[in-house]
Amino acid sequence: MRIGSTQRVSGRSYLDGQCLIAMPGMADTRFNRSVVYVCAHSEDGAMGIIVNKPAPDTKFPDLLVQLDVIPSDGLIRLPSQAEKMQVLRGGPVETKRGFVLHSADFFLESATLPIDNGICLTATLDILRAIAIGSGPENAVLALGYAGWAAGQLESEIQSNGWLHCAADHDLLFDAGIDTKYNRALHKIGIDPAFLSSEAGHA
Repeated sequence: MRIGSTQRVSGRSYLDGQCLIAMPGMADTRFNRSVVYVCAHSEDGAMGIIVNKPAPDTKFPDLLVQLDVIPSDGLIRLPSQAEKMQVLRGGPVETKRGFVLHSADFFLESATLPIDNGICLTATLDILRAIAIGSGPENAVLALGYAGWAAGQLESEIQSNGWLHCAADHDLLFDAGIDTKYNRALHKIGIDPAFLSSEAGHA
């Protein structure tokens, strides 16, 4: 597979279900060292969730109370999975809106978007209620905001060496090792992060 190409192993030319990896020369500093899971990509544009940037000073239990999903005295009864659930800075668009990226063992008719390889996206309060009572998906992260591209914009950024891409996996999306996800994503496509950094700024 050629670096910078949007060709998939399946033969499709779109990157939904893949992870984008920001190059060191990425012009938009909001995406510095970002790994973005692409939820949708078509000729009309693309939408994705940054999976390696924690939302600052934001705890999932506190959000449940702020959104009236549970009362404040219900925090003591939260399942451990809800207490530990990661809250991510999902991107610069609609930063007050929540998007839950999760495993396919949870599905809401007309609300859940199946993406690829057992990964889904749901953006309603119902999934937060389910997580709060222990009946949500086995794997999930909550992202505040998302990354969006207009028609042809992502393709242009890839051709300009703004992004590499790799296959997504559950560890890259859901495990707690946020600080290592960028390097792990590069290793998946055989790139040494130290070498890539040394090449930044060179044609």
